[in-house]
Amino acid sequence: MNIGGPAVQISGLMRGLDPNIFDHKLLTGYCDENESDYLINVAKDVTVTRIDGLGRSIKPIADLSALISIIRIIREFRPDIIHTHTAKAGVIGRAASILSGHRSFRVHTFHGHLLHGYFSRSKTYSLILIERILGHFTNRFISVGLKVQQDLIEVGIGTREKFLVISPGLQLKEIPTKRDAKESLGLDPDILYCSLIGRVTEIKRPDRFLAIVKELHRRNVEIKFLIAGSGNLLRDISEKIKLENLDVTCLGWRSDIEVVLAASDIVLLTSDNEGTPLSLIQAGMVGVPVVATDVGSVSEIVVAGKTGLVKSTNIQELADAVESLVQDSHLRRSLGNEAKTFTHKNFSVGRLVSDHENLYTSLFTHPTNS
Repeated sequence: MNIGGPAVQISGLMRGLDPNIFDHKLLTGYCDENESDYLINVAKDVTVTRIDGLGRSIKPIADLSALISIIRIIREFRPDIIHTHTAKAGVIGRAASILSGHRSFRVHTFHGHLLHGYFSRSKTYSLILIERILGHFTNRFISVGLKVQQDLIEVGIGTREKFLVISPGLQLKEIPTKRDAKESLGLDPDILYCSLIGRVTEIKRPDRFLAIVKELHRRNVEIKFLIAGSGNLLRDISEKIKLENLDVTCLGWRSDIEVVLAASDIVLLTSDNEGTPLSLIQAGMVGVPVVATDVGSVSEIVVAGKTGLVKSTNIQELADAVESLVQDSHLRRSLGNEAKTFTHKNFSVGRLVSDHENLYTSLFTHPTNS
């Protein structure tokens, strides 16, 4: 439950599922040292059962201990449905379900995938093989976007009959005015700001973000930059910003993302791989136009040319897009307004909960077994 899309979605479900129908229990482990725990920092109201030894890193002894603990809980709780999220937890959770001997419907959500940009070819193939095997014991797969689903089916993970697309859903807190937001962050109210929001890790390509910063500075484009997030590359990126005297302010991880978005005039996503990035949905809900790389299911939440600008990973092309928004205030407002309407209509937390409730109840009439 580190800061990120899965944690936001799961917290929304924990709060929103009808307690008169669903008695649900959330099992999770602990975040790595360089990650922020969403349950501690934001979703303090969500009840959770912590599993010792369960974490993102692969640790055979700790993972075995976590597996045994989850098996024990399954046998005690006797759930009708076991729903797993994220790659490693999905493997351990479904393995525990199978080994427990308790008959449950199994659902797994892919919030993205690890097919590109994470591991070597051999490790990626091993992951695919494990997912193919577990797929035979999984009743339904959920993907957060159609592109994510297509990528998984192409490598033999799941079938179209088992897959269902459920887009993310979220709800923001109160949005401050732009002037108040900039003032609270100590920013110049008369300057435009472009923000990178999310985990500062390799797959998000903060180095590409800095390359765009340098290119726009070379062109004398009048805009400053923000990075809001934490991750294993934050220290290196911060040192590079200081060393090269770049006009970038690192805000670290923020629980008040609404303030960062309200202070932003443009949101830039530079990733090599994504599922359905919540930062772009959040930006849309605040009415901030985005420039994003065309990866994962980005194009399903950003309507190119209407709610934002979707480009290749080319630095010049991304810099051109940001510059076009800086120079054209009408375009910024138009894209932002369209994004606000589109995201509020399609990505509400109420819709997310309703979609899941419908799926859970449908399992008892259409289980989609292998």
